[in-house]
Amino acid sequence: MPGNKTQTTGESSSPPEAVVLLSGGLDSATVLAVARSEGHRCVALSFRYGQRHAIELEAARRVAQSQGVTDHRIVEIDPRLFGRSALTDDIAVPKNRSLEDMGGSIPVTYVPARNIIFLSYALALAEVTGSRAIFIGVNAIDYSGYPDCRPAFIQQFEAMARAGTRMGVEGRPVRVHAPLLRLSKADIIRWGMSLGVDYAITHSCYDPDPEGRACGQCDSCLLRRKGFDEAGIPDPAVYGPRSG
Repeated sequence: MPGNKTQTTGESSSPPEAVVLLSGGLDSATVLAVARSEGHRCVALSFRYGQRHAIELEAARRVAQSQGVTDHRIVEIDPRLFGRSALTDDIAVPKNRSLEDMGGSIPVTYVPARNIIFLSYALALAEVTGSRAIFIGVNAIDYSGYPDCRPAFIQQFEAMARAGTRMGVEGRPVRVHAPLLRLSKADIIRWGMSLGVDYAITHSCYDPDPEGRACGQCDSCLLRRKGFDEAGIPDPAVYGPRSG
């Protein structure tokens, strides 16, 4: 599968380092595998921000371990920063929406400025560790209408990083890589399978039941199921009795 092949410079023979945003979901697990396949020594970065699907952090730990990443950092963020979202507040998660609805107005599952904040943490960590690359699993094809999953957002954040960091002004800018940006969910799954990603240990659902089983009806579940169906690969996720 095509990807954003990272170009590295310098005389060091050690593998290049990258900060990879890892949620524990299908896309981030694939992005981690892509970064590693390009020879990067990866630092995984996850966040606890009051999300109702905090079970994803356990999935992130499993994914990091399965891919041999020993440096996995989890950042605690005050959940009060992320109110007015169905993922963090007492707001119902939309269920059984059509693809047209998903691509329409920004849904209530949008978390205010989440990717801006996550990428800012990743950028700070990149400067501390000397990393020249950040990997993020955003996707502009099979997505739920989030403004921070679009090519324009990634381009603008990268430009800001060049202008506002020491590495950037010294001519050593941090690149933001979004290799899944223009791929369908089915193509992402196929690519991940070719890289040995174990999707059985990932978690995608926005509204899992108390046992951690996926609801099968939220946008994330529907897009996941559609992707596996189109890829012709069984979805190994465990769905609850009301998954539909």
